[in-house]
Amino acid sequence: MSVINTNMEAIMAARSLSDSQQMLGKSLNRLSSGSKIVDPSDDAAGLAVSEKLDAQNLRIGAAKVNVQNAISYVQTSDGFLSGMSQILSRMSELGIMAKDVTKSSSDIALYQDEFQQLQEQLRQTIGGGGPSSAIGGTAVTSPLGTYNGTELFGSTAAGGYQVTIGEASGQTMLISDMDLRDSGALTTVIHQTSGGSFDQLSLTDPSIDVVGIVTNAIQQVASERATIGASQSRLQLASSTLDTQSENLSAAISRIRDVDVAQESTQLARYQILVQSGTAMLAQANQMPQTVLKLLQ
Repeated sequence: MSVINTNMEAIMAARSLSDSQQMLGKSLNRLSSGSKIVDPSDDAAGLAVSEKLDAQNLRIGAAKVNVQNAISYVQTSDGFLSGMSQILSRMSELGIMAKDVTKSSSDIALYQDEFQQLQEQLRQTIGGGGPSSAIGGTAVTSPLGTYNGTELFGSTAAGGYQVTIGEASGQTMLISDMDLRDSGALTTVIHQTSGGSFDQLSLTDPSIDVVGIVTNAIQQVASERATIGASQSRLQLASSTLDTQSENLSAAISRIRDVDVAQESTQLARYQILVQSGTAMLAQANQMPQTVLKLLQ
């Protein structure tokens, strides 16, 4: 049917051209942004899943930071414990040297002086003390053994610190207290009288087994190092697991969101050709009503 008022061919060509232009615009947006989902309508379900995965990945990243900080905490603790072990080894050595019968009383007094200096170093590192404390004497309120303001060798109400090692609620592990102030042979080594002097260990008193007490303190410190080492091992494994989880989640998010540049470039070329051909065909369709004029001649 030949009509003038309604050019159906031009209307259909304009619709096809509009669709091609819309798809060309989306293709350009995808390539420029690198994202396959430009609008929620592109993949509503994929967008919802990727948002949840992205939030999960952010939680994993936060847990990784927590675990790394906890590793630093236990490494710092182990560093102090290693120093204590060296101090105690020297004290046990002094205990044996003081038994040398060829040494004069003044020589032994020098050993005793060094021994007490090492006791004080241990006390300053561990902290605590006071009239009601097992180590008594003068309280050390600002011990050397701290990490980010947290004292390393005291006790807490919870018995330790809960570290988040996963992205979900309840995924935690306990780093137990390293309480060197209230029990064990080490308390005897650093015990003071109310006046603040070390009176428990004397290198010249044959009734006191100084070497035995210090050896037991060495064992106590070694046991604490073993415990903290086990915690560090678990934290390192947790960190490795979180790294793997984050890697897998990132891959899953990428498959949903990221555009395949090679495939989309092919689509872009297709839409560009469709827009060009659609524009040409619309121009042709707009010329078709002119054929009706020949019927009027």
